[in-house]
Amino acid sequence: MTTRIRRAAAPRLALSKPEAAAALGMSINSFERHAQPELRVIRRGKLRLFPIRELERWLEENADLAVHLAEDGHLQRKVS
Repeated sequence: MTTRIRRAAAPRLALSKPEAAAALGMSINSFERHAQPELRVIRRGKLRLFPIRELERWLEENADLAVHLAEDGHLQRKVS
């Protein structure tokens, strides 16, 4: 009897462009225009991979608070 060893899937460390765009909740076009120019990318031939840590870094740097503290100490919504 042959015993098969079931291996757990390795955690992803990098994503393809479509996966990275989806992970950020944006279209590929928006990803190419807004995020990709600010991301480090792994290039191997035609393969392009975006490290998950790099996507997380971009999110942190581009996150904005939806509210801010006014001079009187009350929270106010930001108007974009």
